[in-house]
Amino acid sequence: MKRVFHLPPKSHGSGGITFSWQKTIGNLIATTGNCVGMDWNKDGDYLAVITDRSSIILLWDAHTLRLYEIDSGFKDALSFLSWSAVGPQLAVGSTKGNLLLYNHSTSRKVPILGKHSRKIICGCWSAENLLALGSEDKTLTVSNSDGDTLKQTSLRDLPSLTQFSEMKSDERSGMGDNTVSCVIGGKTLFLYNLQDPENPVELAFQTRYGHIVDYRWYGDGYIMIGFSQGYFVIISTHMKEIGQELFQAQDHKNNLSSVAISTSLGRCASAGDDRVRIRDLNEPSDLVSIITLEDEKSVGRVEWTEDGQLLAVATPKGSLHIFLTKLPMLGVACQTRIAYLTSLLEVTLVDPVDTSVQAKNLSVEVEPTFIGLGPEHLAVGMNNRIWFHRISESGIVPQSSEEYLGTVTSVKLNSEYAAALFEGKVMLHVLEGESTGARDEERERRLFPDKSLGNMKITCHDLTPDFLIFGTDTGSVYFFYMEDWEFSHDIKHTCGIKKIFPNLYGTRVIIFDDRAEAFVCNPLTDHMIPIPNFNARTMGAMWDQNFNDQNLFVTMTDVVVDAYYMEDAVEGPTCEHICTTKLPYDHSPLLLNGGQVFMHNQGGKLASMLLGSHSYLDSLDKLDELTVKEMQAMFNLAVKARRYKDAWILAEHMDSPERWSELAKATLTSLDIPLAIRLYREMGDVGMVMALQQIESHEDRNLLAGYASMFLEQFDLAQDLFLASSAPVAALDMRRDLLHWDSALQLAKALAPEEIPFISKEYAQQLEFTGDYVNALMHFEKGITRDPKHLDHDDACMAGIARVSLRLNDSKRGVAIATQSKNKFLKRDCAAILENMRQWQEAATLYEQAGFYDKAVAVYIRSKNLTKIGELLPYVSSPKLHLQYAKAREAEGRYRDAVEAYKTAKEWESVICVCLDHLSDPEQAVKVVRESGSVEGAKLVANFFIKLSDYSSAIQFLVMSKCLIEAFQLAQKHGQMETYADIIGEDGATTDDYLSIAKHFENDRNSYLAGKFYLLAGNYERALKHFFRVPYNDSGENKALDLAIEAAGRAQDEKLTNQLIEFLMMEDDCTGPKDAKYLFRLYMALKQFKEAARTAVIIAREEQNAGNYRVAHDLLFGMMQQLRGNSIRVPAELEASMLLLHSYIIARMHIRRGDHLVGARLLIRVAESISRFPAHVVPILTSTVVECQRSGLKASAFGYASMLVRPEYKDQVDLKLRKKIETIVRRPDKTELEDEQTPCPYCGTQMPSMELQCQQCRN
Repeated sequence: MKRVFHLPPKSHGSGGITFSWQKTIGNLIATTGNCVGMDWNKDGDYLAVITDRSSIILLWDAHTLRLYEIDSGFKDALSFLSWSAVGPQLAVGSTKGNLLLYNHSTSRKVPILGKHSRKIICGCWSAENLLALGSEDKTLTVSNSDGDTLKQTSLRDLPSLTQFSEMKSDERSGMGDNTVSCVIGGKTLFLYNLQDPENPVELAFQTRYGHIVDYRWYGDGYIMIGFSQGYFVIISTHMKEIGQELFQAQDHKNNLSSVAISTSLGRCASAGDDRVRIRDLNEPSDLVSIITLEDEKSVGRVEWTEDGQLLAVATPKGSLHIFLTKLPMLGVACQTRIAYLTSLLEVTLVDPVDTSVQAKNLSVEVEPTFIGLGPEHLAVGMNNRIWFHRISESGIVPQSSEEYLGTVTSVKLNSEYAAALFEGKVMLHVLEGESTGARDEERERRLFPDKSLGNMKITCHDLTPDFLIFGTDTGSVYFFYMEDWEFSHDIKHTCGIKKIFPNLYGTRVIIFDDRAEAFVCNPLTDHMIPIPNFNARTMGAMWDQNFNDQNLFVTMTDVVVDAYYMEDAVEGPTCEHICTTKLPYDHSPLLLNGGQVFMHNQGGKLASMLLGSHSYLDSLDKLDELTVKEMQAMFNLAVKARRYKDAWILAEHMDSPERWSELAKATLTSLDIPLAIRLYREMGDVGMVMALQQIESHEDRNLLAGYASMFLEQFDLAQDLFLASSAPVAALDMRRDLLHWDSALQLAKALAPEEIPFISKEYAQQLEFTGDYVNALMHFEKGITRDPKHLDHDDACMAGIARVSLRLNDSKRGVAIATQSKNKFLKRDCAAILENMRQWQEAATLYEQAGFYDKAVAVYIRSKNLTKIGELLPYVSSPKLHLQYAKAREAEGRYRDAVEAYKTAKEWESVICVCLDHLSDPEQAVKVVRESGSVEGAKLVANFFIKLSDYSSAIQFLVMSKCLIEAFQLAQKHGQMETYADIIGEDGATTDDYLSIAKHFENDRNSYLAGKFYLLAGNYERALKHFFRVPYNDSGENKALDLAIEAAGRAQDEKLTNQLIEFLMMEDDCTGPKDAKYLFRLYMALKQFKEAARTAVIIAREEQNAGNYRVAHDLLFGMMQQLRGNSIRVPAELEASMLLLHSYIIARMHIRRGDHLVGARLLIRVAESISRFPAHVVPILTSTVVECQRSGLKASAFGYASMLVRPEYKDQVDLKLRKKIETIVRRPDKTELEDEQTPCPYCGTQMPSMELQCQQCRN
């Protein structure tokens, strides 16, 4: 709040003061020292004042400034004064209860003696011109304008603060002010309803509030009440809510002295202590402002002007403070700069878009009523005068002033000129200081309208850099080109022009007319596009100053902003309503930039908001926090606002093909071809990219829009645009591509007659496909050109004629054309038509001529032409046709031919039937069954063998035919169960089948087969019991034990495993213990590899002792592979045995290859453990001696030769070698080749190459 002025106590003398704002006009405030009463009449023309020691009424004329004295005629002093709210009556009360009604219009005085018995202390007038009075006699009266008492009621205590208003009710009374309210004894609020005088309402409040100081009615029956302890309360007078406090607050700590309400401003004020608190009337909890009077200890009465612009605050000491609470809403914008009123005598210039530009202030001498802003100038004006100022980097400096011939309503500026509108005229003149010496004096100044325009009144105007544009009451909009100093263009409208709003360069102009309609005008084409959803209460419009949103504009009312987008789309210039955005209370838009509206409010502050269509911009940098649904809503807004780059960002985040497609179509609609190409490239739509690249360079707008409409599937619009373009044949091409043949033919007649035959052929083909053969024939005939250049085309037409002729039952013509044609596919098509017409012979002949032998044979079969069938059958591959031919031959009794045909058709059952029933050739039938695997054929053969009592063969073929139950029953019946068991094997039967077989053998005491089939059935326990009963033999093959091991492996049951191990370890009286290999197999089946390894070592040792070194080696090697494959450590014993056996086996290989040194060293390793080879001690030692001697290992040869000459081995040595060995012993040579040193693969220590363990790292 800004203090406007201050009247100190000395202006009124000591003590409190009385003041009163001038009604209606509000320009004056009357102040005085203490007096009894002071009031302005309803129009603010007269001020009446009374004092406590006089019966004279003082009347001051605000226009003539004269003071009049009116004698009341009463001998007692005056105590009350009030002007009528609607009439010229002045009511004056006296200390003795008398009333005077003075009519200022007629100067008539009506004294009413004894209206009350004691002093009249309060009163007021209603909107219905009723007078309510309160007196010290504790009564309240309601009288009419003539002084007649209408209502009277007694009160409990002295009344004060009488007011008229309307109580809330469910139904409106139509009476207006129906309630008189007053404060009774300072404690209760008395509500006296004139429609229900018998039931007055008296409201009491909490004692902590103190006594009632002041109250105000407002809104729809609400009352704001102030209390002495600093509280104020808001209540409703609706009977359902009466007595309830809607809001309560303690705004002041010590006391509250007054409350005031401004409905025009929407504010309420409470005065107390040393401050005034102002709250929002609609949201009382919102504290808007606090006025603190630092020089004052307390505050008295507060009151607003009717318009809420000024607030007066009086103090008990006699001071009066006037505050500005509402500035005139005065502001203007040029490009991105705004000039607006920040106080009554100050204008501020600011650029809210470029915040780096510092705001500039201009102090003026008089309060301006209008402001003008240009690129380099600022103008302020009042009445008929304008002061022009130049804008520089250092500030705003005065430049010149201008007086006009009438009161100016608005001024517009560009860089050189000013145009002022006054009394239906516009004065265009150059700005002082912008004139040049070369400028023609005639171009310095011009008044519009001039004589050339006739008698008209200019209603609105604007300036662009090049044009003065103004509208008139006759419906014309004129464009005056300042460069040529003449009119360049004018637009005629059907009614008067009210307002115009051009864009920056005047290429688009928004027009408001007298019919409350609005249009966007293009002065280049004279197009007038209606603005949709236009609000009749619209006050103005603005174009967006941002380059990317230059086609966006808004229209404004006092509560909402409607946004529109103007574009040259595929269907032509369009204006689309894109959103409605609610304005904040008491804000007026000044500038639109990038979808952001900049506004100023009555407090002289700037504010901004985003249009609803641009509201997503605040969330564009935090998309990762949003849901897909929220991004979808943002995407829709961006597309609607034509902010396609923002929509691209959102589409990337959503990654939805539907959104990409929607965006691409929107850019096509807007004819933004480069962006559409980028979008379709992003989508991977190569076809659309290539198509758009081909049309991108078109300069013809209609042609470009036509292609865009075609891509958008708006084909009728595309045709209209193509026909209006420089390439109308594009419409014909489009209709042909769309197969719209009727339209294509009509266009071809006008645009390309030479194309008619080709279009006719294509149209005929479509008609033929849809079954319209008559029209198809006509168009095929029209399509024949008889031009040698178009032979293929004519052939296609002749083919169509042939097909359609056949369908129209003109077989002779159709067959003749097809026969003469070399086109085999035409013959095939015609043959198919004839076949459907049941003309078998002609159809078959055409099929045969075309080389479609399968079809020909099928038709010959229908005509029963077996001779032709026999000729063509070698060329036929269809089994179905061979089958039909076979059936025909079988019916004739030619069974051999039938069998061959059935074989070709792969009808094996038929082959078997003929072989068994007609040819008595079971061998052939059995052969066919075995080769084909035919189930039904096997059943037939089985039945044949049953008849011959060959049950073994019958069972075999019943199993092949999946008739297991029949096979089982037949085997049981004829004692062929073992045969059945062998045939059924391990595959092809169910568990129940296996159980049945097992039970049969169980009953027959055949333990082996019973166990086998219990195993197949999954009953492992019973299977093992039967396998245990099978006698064991040590011949090397025992199938029962093998199956028992398999059963235990499958079962994985510890109990069954232990039973089997116990059985394997148990010694039989006849055969002794079981072979250990079975225990090994068991452990392997159970995947108990460690136990299997130990068993394998035992078995290998036995085999080794028996001299079967290869068997032992393979067993141990396989075991090692199993252990390593299952990541199990190989036992050292197994590894050592394997190493020894492996050394022996590869030693022999090296010797055979001639590598005697390696062989000798390997044999030395074996000889060192010669006890492990008891079956071949002497041969191994002999070989070791021979190889060592041969390799130069003399010492080793001597050592092992010494062993051989021992008595226990000497006689076993081969006689051929005995003397040599004895010689080696008798004549020893103890030289020895040293073993080659190689590094350890683990630690690198040098060691003998044949050493298998590193002494350093122990690996």
